[in-house]
Amino acid sequence: MKVFLVAGEMSGDRLGAALMDGLQALLPEVTFAGVGGPLMQEQGLDSLFPMDELSVMGIAEVLPKYRHLLKRMHQTAQAALAIKPDVVITIDSPDFCLRVAKEIKKVSNIRTVHYVAPSVWAWRPKRAVKMAKVIDQVLALLPFEPPYMEQAGVRCDFVGHPVVNEPVATRDACIDFRTRHGIGDAPVLLALPGSRRSEVDRLAQTFGEVAAQVKQAVPDLQVVVPAAAPVADMVKEITGGWPVAPIVLDPRGQSQAAALAEKRAAFGAANLALAASGTVSLELAASATPMVVAYDMSWLSWQIMSRMALIDTVTLVNLVTDTRLVPEFLGPAFQTGPIAEALVGVLAAPDQQAEALALTMARLGKGAQAPGMRAAQAVLNGLG
Repeated sequence: MKVFLVAGEMSGDRLGAALMDGLQALLPEVTFAGVGGPLMQEQGLDSLFPMDELSVMGIAEVLPKYRHLLKRMHQTAQAALAIKPDVVITIDSPDFCLRVAKEIKKVSNIRTVHYVAPSVWAWRPKRAVKMAKVIDQVLALLPFEPPYMEQAGVRCDFVGHPVVNEPVATRDACIDFRTRHGIGDAPVLLALPGSRRSEVDRLAQTFGEVAAQVKQAVPDLQVVVPAAAPVADMVKEITGGWPVAPIVLDPRGQSQAAALAEKRAAFGAANLALAASGTVSLELAASATPMVVAYDMSWLSWQIMSRMALIDTVTLVNLVTDTRLVPEFLGPAFQTGPIAEALVGVLAAPDQQAEALALTMARLGKGAQAPGMRAAQAVLNGLG
């Protein structure tokens, strides 16, 4: 069996790797091709080109790279058609992936599966109908998503989120992390300005200013910045100019397992986190780390997205639990003082988020069969 996969960002790379692992467990002779990151490559994928070329978010941010992205889209679709796989699985990054699927469907009947349902419950609800024209099956991460897709006429399977099956740091690992970095018993703030270059460029400097203000209120505070490999140089350069000196975790030069273990230990050892919007909020929930979410974008992107939004929160913990316990500072609200004040408040009362973090994990499938295996079974079931 031949499977062609396309992932465009770090969160998609994790999803793809878990799915590939499940497929290999069920069907050892399966082979893979397509586009993916380091985790998918560890599972046997030889990526057509570096995945981080696709990791661009925001309308104004995409425009300068639009021609290059179109070239990569065409290259990806043509590679899939040449291989003639049993199934093409596109993962997240819908603006890129659906164009790939559309080009493939124009000239073939290759089965297409999209992993991660579009957030039609959040904005652009007509995307479900548009997706149904080129996608045969959708794998959903959130339990409330299948009805939205089924109403549009496409099969949708809730498979859970892989974050619930990923290991978390033990207490000993967290203590060891604090000891190795000279932190001791001091409170730890994680600063997580994203895994895309456009995000780090827009968020990181303000995150540093926020950290400095929090440290004024909590003098013994230690700041830790786990950097994603594709943006590690950029993170180190920007944090080098921060008014507070952070501990930057650079995953390069380590094995994938060692880098992930260090990141999990940081998450587990932290008392709170300041995070960009995205899947990282679920990783923090898995570690029971309370958080504040902050995100900014260009004026044009904000004007368009804020007018199209159907929800009042973008944080997955808030959405899954139907609460608003995680403070958010988005767009015009992305201001140093209020974000710092919120973090100080969370540090003073960390248990206020505890129940919501645990409920998030339960509703996403913690304790059930591994989501990667569930996704693999759904793909094979769809193939008959």
